[in-house]
Amino acid sequence: TTIVIHNAEEKITVNEISFKGDSVIIKMPVFDSEFRCKLTRDSLLVGNWVNHSRKDKNVIPFTAVYGETNRFDCPEFDDNFPFEGKWECVFGPTNPDSSYAICVFKQSGHRATCTFLTETGDYRYLEGCVFGKYMLLSGFDGSHAFVFHAEILEDSTIWGEFYSGIHFNQTWLAKKNDAFYLRNADSLTFLKKGFSKIDFVFPNMENKKVSLSDEKYKNKVIVLQIMGSWCPNCLDETMFLADLDKKYKSQGLEIIALAFEKAFDGSTSLTTCFEKAKNNITRLKKRYDAEYEFLITGFQPKDADMALPMLNHVMSFPTTIFIDKKGLVRKIRTGYSGPATGSEYDKCVKEISTFVEVLIKER
Repeated sequence: TTIVIHNAEEKITVNEISFKGDSVIIKMPVFDSEFRCKLTRDSLLVGNWVNHSRKDKNVIPFTAVYGETNRFDCPEFDDNFPFEGKWECVFGPTNPDSSYAICVFKQSGHRATCTFLTETGDYRYLEGCVFGKYMLLSGFDGSHAFVFHAEILEDSTIWGEFYSGIHFNQTWLAKKNDAFYLRNADSLTFLKKGFSKIDFVFPNMENKKVSLSDEKYKNKVIVLQIMGSWCPNCLDETMFLADLDKKYKSQGLEIIALAFEKAFDGSTSLTTCFEKAKNNITRLKKRYDAEYEFLITGFQPKDADMALPMLNHVMSFPTTIFIDKKGLVRKIRTGYSGPATGSEYDKCVKEISTFVEVLIKER
């Protein structure tokens, strides 16, 4: 039995499904979340989506009706506002920690798709409908359940609301601006003064200590991926890096993932945390056929700054560090633009591939 989840152009195949009586358990790929449902009739599933990577507000009521394909029950208007194009967005405009984003809407009559690009990653595939001056968008990937509301104001700007599950909501504003750009992704995370190299000793999946000073990594080009299996942008990057590894490994490239897992709840032992983290990473490696080294570096995301004190701040998962054959850090990239971003994804892939080729060719 399989289920396919659709978000715009994305199709997520789910095949970890079990049945017991009238109960159905649907485990999402890679992410530590699942649906616990009952089949009340031939065409109705009722239950909860449980996101185990969250400690609170992690159970959301869920209903699925067979044959229903509309994301929202929106009225159809003959005259819809033209949302299509590039918009400059600010999330939490009245908050001291407000943040900017770029949104590119695509519109075809009643249907709309988009994603939001931020300095720490993108919101992946969003899909919904336009009706008059309003728009509704949503996306679900097993880690996040997003809903966006948008309304056009009299000055042709957008006022909107953003919901992430039942634990977070925020207002956002936007205006059309083709000339707006975010800060350079290579300028946000950097080595503190006095550092030129990255040093660490972390366990791999077999609980053996690994260091960049190991013989295996001498005179090699190293790509360090700071990531977590709970992070959708990290999964998008893993899919790309798995192919990059296969293409350039024979030419002297080594990729190492530093995994910061959500495996600690305050009561479990370190051994239990390690096994849970290992299980999460194993599922990810299998999903994307990732053959490069994964180190279990931390049991909660906030461990990253402590584990890598030579960095000014780990502000995003993923963060990617490029190290040359001499062991010198040549570039640190914050965030990752995934396939949902279209041309930005193509640009990101080309930039990383080209830079890796340059490092490999250096004597």
